Amino acid sequence: MDLIAKLEAEQIASLGKNIPDFKAGDTVRVGYKVTEGTRSRVQNYEGVCISRKNGQGIAGSFTVRKISFGEGVERVFPLYSTNIESIEVVRRGRVRRAKLYYLRSRRGKSARIAEDVNYKVLKGDGKKPVQGSST
Repeated sequence: MDLIAKLEAEQIASLGKNIPDFKAGDTVRVGYKVTEGTRSRVQNYEGVCISRKNGQGIAGSFTVRKISFGEGVERVFPLYSTNIESIEVVRRGRVRRAKLYYLRSRRGKSARIAEDVNYKVLKGDGKKPVQGSST
């Protein structure tokens, strides 16, 4: 492992965040800390993850898209942001691409993503799938 990868791994370990295994096509619920004046609260943002950038690294980010009052809304979250309280995978999607930007031009039934019922759950290290188990 080179020096930069070691430093990055140390930074990720020091943050102590538990990032679940998710990819484009999965429906995720992101608990985001919102500060209004002196008060702070956690606001859930639930939608389809349409892209992941920079992988699992410290600079990683993901884009979540949802339909709010008939209008498409996208939000980019840094993966290791201190403002993210939690990331929860609600539903696994079966897709064949890494970036789902084509969903921006789709509405209704054509924008649906099939659920992946045979998804292999990853172990704690987040690298190798467990053989024979599914959720």
